[in-house]
Amino acid sequence: MQFSPTLALHITAGMLGMVSGAAAMIFRKGSIRHALAGKAFVVSMLTMAASAVYLAVLKHQDDNIAGGVLTLYLVTTAWLTAKRKDGETRIFDWLVLLVPTGLGILIWVRGVQMLQAGSKEGGLIVGMSFFMGSVMLLAAAGDVRMLLRGGVFGRQRVVRHLWRMCLGLFIATGSFFLGQGSKIFPTLFRDSVWLLIPAFLPLALLIFWFFRVRFTDAYKRMFLPRVTEVESIRT
Repeated sequence: MQFSPTLALHITAGMLGMVSGAAAMIFRKGSIRHALAGKAFVVSMLTMAASAVYLAVLKHQDDNIAGGVLTLYLVTTAWLTAKRKDGETRIFDWLVLLVPTGLGILIWVRGVQMLQAGSKEGGLIVGMSFFMGSVMLLAAAGDVRMLLRGGVFGRQRVVRHLWRMCLGLFIATGSFFLGQGSKIFPTLFRDSVWLLIPAFLPLALLIFWFFRVRFTDAYKRMFLPRVTEVESIRT
């Protein structure tokens, strides 16, 4: 097999993205360690997604192109949400709105086509098409709502950041544990449900953090830096 530097970069970035993403989930939100893990996650995921799009274009793999573009959108908008101040928007937000809108419609249409054709790919793939398509249309609706309101504030900004990061991590874990990456595991694991656990864990974390931040006051404690952390930054 011919060595591909781009493929090696893609695999390495994907592994680093999953590790740093898991670390960011574990560390206290708003802490220095969380911020460092988050930065590593963003760089790794953007590298993985960009290389995935490049490889998919070369191989004419439309699904992987869509997955790569979707990951770029999710991670970029999640990072911008955390980086910006409350109520801050840019013209870029209007332009990037085309991504979830277009992908959501295309993924839904593909799901309907597979359903009508009696797709042999399995109900899981068809179901995921409808799920991801719906998520993208909801993301587009959220973007429109944010722009019309002049940005997001406080709790809503944290929720927007977290669920987009979690969904981006899910794309990485799903692609690895249920896609090509699953081939490195013994047949015993590939033929069982064990790989479904790490693959779908980011979705479970997404739901957990959504409810914890959206409906409790926990986010005030999690995202306000501690005194020792502030002092360490100053020194």
